[in-house]
Amino acid sequence: MDVDLRQLRAFVTVVDEGSFTEAATTLHLSQASVSRAVASLETAIGAKVLRRTTREIGLTEVGARVLGPARRALEEIDSVLEAGQTSDSALHVGHAWAALGAHTTGLQSRWSAEFPGSELLFVQLDSPATGLGERLVDAAILRRPTTDPRLSTTLVGVESRYAAMSATDSLARRRSVSLNDFADRTVAIDDQTGTTTLDLWPPGNAPKTTRLTKGMDDWLTLIAAGQAVGITAEATTHQHPRPGLKFRPVRDAEPIPVWLAWRRDDPPAHLETLSQLICSAYGVG
Repeated sequence: MDVDLRQLRAFVTVVDEGSFTEAATTLHLSQASVSRAVASLETAIGAKVLRRTTREIGLTEVGARVLGPARRALEEIDSVLEAGQTSDSALHVGHAWAALGAHTTGLQSRWSAEFPGSELLFVQLDSPATGLGERLVDAAILRRPTTDPRLSTTLVGVESRYAAMSATDSLARRRSVSLNDFADRTVAIDDQTGTTTLDLWPPGNAPKTTRLTKGMDDWLTLIAAGQAVGITAEATTHQHPRPGLKFRPVRDAEPIPVWLAWRRDDPPAHLETLSQLICSAYGVG
């Protein structure tokens, strides 16, 4: 049995509202409909996600693991729907983790000045091609190379790598860290959309253990909880600050190239201007 958005939205709303009654009011559904949606989710995944008592509703262990991915799925769908409701003059640019970091809002302002009445909108989509393959966006910001023959890319910037760790970690007391500091640590890696692989370390000097995560939110949550450390692009530090999390530059790590990508058969309008504006923001060319 497949999981659908109705089930996920009911589950997340019950958690947020604290009761099936309040969730039903928020969703404009009957309480029975919300209960059936959550029950069908539990049937689909083969485990209980909510612990029900006469006084309260809480998450089961499985529910706690499902909540983050469920939220991300709903956020991505909402972003897609919102993008579809904007004017035809908007240019939608996908990204997996962070748009352009500290350059994002400035670039949007320059775009609006260059093309009055047009918007430059960034859409977070948790997929390797960030929505280009599915034609959900017009262009995309990539921080990992692509071999998709349908896409064209151009280098528009370079970013430093930053370590992410819990605020209570001893590394957080330093101004910068080295790759050697990860030797005895557990490193969180997103092998689908992340920018860190074990190839970053010299042979024989890789981290002790790794933890695979699914998407940015899982990655950030795991690290903030002190269960792992991570390495990411500088843009992440600007767009995803989080209580309990610290970022420090990795002084001896190779920088991360930033590419602008688009579909070969359908390049977006004003592609050259977009590329020039991003290059200018990064000081490239």
